[in-house]
Amino acid sequence: MLSINNLSLRYGEKILFKDLSFKVSGKERLSIVGSNGTGKSSLLKVITGIQKPDSGEVMLSKHSTIGYLPQEEIVFKGRTIFDEVHSAAEDINRIKSEIDEINVELSQNHDHDSEEYIELLNRLGELTEKFGLIDGYRIEAKIERILKGLGFKEEDFGRLTDEFSGGWQMRIAIAKLLLKNPSVLMLDEPTNHLDINSLIWFENYVKDYEGSVIVISHDRNFIDNIATRTLELSMGKAVGYSGNFSFYINEKRKRMELAINQHRNQQKYLKQQNRFIERFRYKSSKAKAVQSRIKLLERLELVQLEDEEAGINFSFPPATHSGKVTFGMSGMSKSYDGINYVLEDINININRGEKIAFVGDNGAGKSTLARIIAGIEPFNTGELRAGHLVVTKYYSQNQADELDQSKSVLEIMDEASTGEVRRNLRSILGGFLFSGDDVFKPVRVLSGGEKSRLALAKMLIEPSNFLILDEPTNHLDMKSKDVLMRALQDYEGTIIIVSHDREFLDGIVDKVIEVKNKNIRVFIGNCSDYIESVSISAIRQEQSQTVKLKKNVTYGYNEKRETKRKILPVKKEIGELEKKLEAFEHRKNELEMLLSEPDIYKEPELMKQYSIELDSVANEIDLLLVKWEQASIRLTELEEILNIN
Repeated sequence: MLSINNLSLRYGEKILFKDLSFKVSGKERLSIVGSNGTGKSSLLKVITGIQKPDSGEVMLSKHSTIGYLPQEEIVFKGRTIFDEVHSAAEDINRIKSEIDEINVELSQNHDHDSEEYIELLNRLGELTEKFGLIDGYRIEAKIERILKGLGFKEEDFGRLTDEFSGGWQMRIAIAKLLLKNPSVLMLDEPTNHLDINSLIWFENYVKDYEGSVIVISHDRNFIDNIATRTLELSMGKAVGYSGNFSFYINEKRKRMELAINQHRNQQKYLKQQNRFIERFRYKSSKAKAVQSRIKLLERLELVQLEDEEAGINFSFPPATHSGKVTFGMSGMSKSYDGINYVLEDINININRGEKIAFVGDNGAGKSTLARIIAGIEPFNTGELRAGHLVVTKYYSQNQADELDQSKSVLEIMDEASTGEVRRNLRSILGGFLFSGDDVFKPVRVLSGGEKSRLALAKMLIEPSNFLILDEPTNHLDMKSKDVLMRALQDYEGTIIIVSHDREFLDGIVDKVIEVKNKNIRVFIGNCSDYIESVSISAIRQEQSQTVKLKKNVTYGYNEKRETKRKILPVKKEIGELEKKLEAFEHRKNELEMLLSEPDIYKEPELMKQYSIELDSVANEIDLLLVKWEQASIRLTELEEILNIN
């Protein structure tokens, strides 16, 4: 479907990629990964024709189309949301317009036996058939499904696009792209403006998409769940991996180990050959052998090792130890106009050391609640209580606007730092993707993403014991995000994170607060635990509604006999799941006992092996519990049917 042949592109003196070739076909889902600045977004722009390559070509098969979602914000104006999305169905709209025109002409032509009238009727029949074939009659239902999936409410459909912020505008762009249904869907950081619920919907939509998908994303869960192949851009080259992100990580580790051995052996070989050349360079009897080895070395392709040091190498500066209670809130309500409340009667208690995620739909009030806790947003009623010796630091992307535009990157950091941190500023900035002379750039010339990274770096080097972070990962690459995650794991203070990045949250938080319907719900566990809990709750509610509906139905003999037939395999499945659970629980207990033995520390390899197996067993237990829960719900539903009438 799509063929990339020998593409090369440079940015100034830097080669982004050279002689890059790959193909995308069928229902393939290709994830493009690599550090910031390796040319991922530029590659998508070259494929779409927005940017011209230095050399090479992009070939698209006949009748295939490309749809592209850029990372940069898109702004729509002058139409309602529904009409704006509807405008993307160009073929349907064109045919509908022609059908309407023909109907008008037919209504005005009273000579039903004329050749013109018959031609119009024939054309109307052709168009009506084609309209049905391209789902013209279901287009409005499809628009509604997509908009609701992306988090819009039905009452939003009639509102003008002008009323919506940048994040919602990007959702409109996604909706238009999905409605167009191109052969190749190309997405550059599509999840940046989605909340967790809309992200899960979008993920499922992309997984089932009929065409090919090429995606750039720093959301590891997202690309892990959709990708069938991974392409890494590094050092000007593209390296393919025939699997998702997890496969890529494991396979890359193996390839790196192999490359290190090859590099070591090659360096040894080069040393030997150079020693021979130097030793016999001036001996006429060895001249031919020397020249032969020189030419051999010139033709030799050197094994290059990727720099694995990029990313944030960072630990937090020491801060005052706060009291046991970090923050409290009682009866807090917030309204922007004094009439309509965003948050109502909120009660929260946060203890020292807790690491909490705020989740919920966009517009539910997560960021508002975070700003109120940080003390930078006023509220209408209620009481806030800051704990003893609490030092709060708050980050959002808007913090970038408060940076002194006249100062350099290094000056901004120097003013915020003290002690040991000040001595390591250059390496810290390198971790935040400011390398070389970038540190001397004035803030005013930085891009929006660079300013956001600088604001985050500045905040993190200032001592604190209570961090409030609103979407901290949006402008970080995967390596930087990983090291930031490790630093936050080791942070001894209290953390609140507003984020839609499930993998990032899973590595840090131990509590989730869902902001919904003007109030909050608290879930113990990480983000995956929360999603599982909400999913099971939704299944139960749906099954409960189904059973309630079925109670109003009379089931005959045949229906009940069929239900009895269905019950047996479900009971068998539950029994098998319970046996597996028992076996895994037994093994889990065994491993925990083995790891608790004092002598295990004398055998680190064995301890590592047991630890890996314990993690695997724990994951299996979690999966089996979800399956057991779902099977139990199905059994309950079937038994309810038997009890009716």
